[in-house]
Amino acid sequence: MVGNNSFKVGLYIRLSRDDGNIESDSIISQRSLLNQYIKENNYNLIDEYVDDGYTGTNFDRPAFKRMIKDIDLGKINMIITKDMSRLGRDYIGTGELIEKYFPNNNIRYIAINDGIDTFIDNTNNDIAPFKAIMNDMYAKDISKKVKTSLHSRMKDGLYVSGRCPFGYMKDPTNKNHLVVNVEQAEIVKLIFDLALKGNTYHYIAQYLTERKIKTPASYYNYVWNTTCINTNCISQEYGVWVDTTIKSILTNQIYVGDTVQGKTKKINYKLKKTVKNKPNDFIIVKNTHEAIIDRDTFNYVQTLLPKNVKRPEKKRFYLLDGLLYCGDCKHRITIRYQNKTGRSYTTCDYYRTYSKYHVCTTHTNNYEVLESVILDNIRDVCKKYLDKNKIKESISNIEFEDNTLKIGRQIESLEITNNKLIESLDKTYMDRLKEIIDEEQYIRVSENIKTEIDNNKKNIDNLKNESIETNKIDNKQIDKYINEFLSLEKPTRELIVNLVEKIYIYQDKMVDIIFTFKNIT
Repeated sequence: MVGNNSFKVGLYIRLSRDDGNIESDSIISQRSLLNQYIKENNYNLIDEYVDDGYTGTNFDRPAFKRMIKDIDLGKINMIITKDMSRLGRDYIGTGELIEKYFPNNNIRYIAINDGIDTFIDNTNNDIAPFKAIMNDMYAKDISKKVKTSLHSRMKDGLYVSGRCPFGYMKDPTNKNHLVVNVEQAEIVKLIFDLALKGNTYHYIAQYLTERKIKTPASYYNYVWNTTCINTNCISQEYGVWVDTTIKSILTNQIYVGDTVQGKTKKINYKLKKTVKNKPNDFIIVKNTHEAIIDRDTFNYVQTLLPKNVKRPEKKRFYLLDGLLYCGDCKHRITIRYQNKTGRSYTTCDYYRTYSKYHVCTTHTNNYEVLESVILDNIRDVCKKYLDKNKIKESISNIEFEDNTLKIGRQIESLEITNNKLIESLDKTYMDRLKEIIDEEQYIRVSENIKTEIDNNKKNIDNLKNESIETNKIDNKQIDKYINEFLSLEKPTRELIVNLVEKIYIYQDKMVDIIFTFKNIT
């Protein structure tokens, strides 16, 4: 028989966050038990491997990986844990270790409390696979409970994410409540102001970077490499703004005071990888914290965003960039500058990408000439709107489609929730009739359900009113834009995007302008 001194022992200790309140599984408790076992059996202790705060559902743990490396190097040939669950709670991975990896590498494994010793033939070893499955089921059950708890807190409007959105910080007196970070909030307001003027994501990003305004990543103390833009070096202290960051801020409903959570979900309890949820599955609770941007401004910016997308040509500014579309295939039209001629031309993106398939035609136009023609056309249309009666008659009922769809989805979600609550109310009533629950329980549960149904109905009514009020185009605003446009020889980008939705260019040079208000013929 091999003597105990011939074994080079490694002790493995693990404690996950889920086990943190269990005194018997603490790091100190495990260490004490294992060292006592070493002493009693006169084993030769080589090293100790501790993963504090790591889940057992996967094996991506620093101390565990160091232990495996030491096994491969021959430094240890025996592993001892308090029980199998400390080694891991994934039954596939744990089984692979005990049934294949340890035997192939001549490693003796002992789980003290489970009575498992792979160098001894006993019944405990035979039931090890079943213990691994039970440990896995425990992890799955804990995951479900945590997920249910988080969803419940989200629906109560509590902020449960680890990091606060840019512009906010956690309330010192309540970690689940957001308060405004004044310094960051000013940057958020500036971004929305720039968007209101019709600027693209890319322009806003460059504007902020060149003025050395700190990025969210810089506030979170990320490590940046020094970056140079137009030979002017930007310090690591400030970072570089990118289009995706601008877009995420401009489209984040959190800034109107609503808590928006549940945007992603884990594939399963064993993997860290997440997938995006559909917008209908987001958990949105209104008016949970102080707003940085008023709701009307936010909704209006959403109508501008499709026009202010990132464009391929960034070296030159074009008044109509992002508004031009091919009238034949309906894809975007790009404005490109030619160094040889010193002029800019339009090209159908779809044709340029798939020219060999002849799916469309070039739609080539001299941009400067095209812009002049379009501006004259817009002026002619706007002059007709100086008749106030025609303006009111034609635009009083125009709605912003994008915002209508968003509000409609929220209403639909609340209605679905109410239907489920009504089903629960019916079930509770049947449970009372069957005496599964007593009268006191029935009253308490039914009153809570009825209250939630009533609150949802009020929210539905508010959303419907919001849809009516915020989606109508303001006549006075249209008048203001038109008068400003007509008074300027060269209108601003802000005026153009407020007056024009899209401009279709056809191969035969015909132009069709879609205004944000109903056209008068």
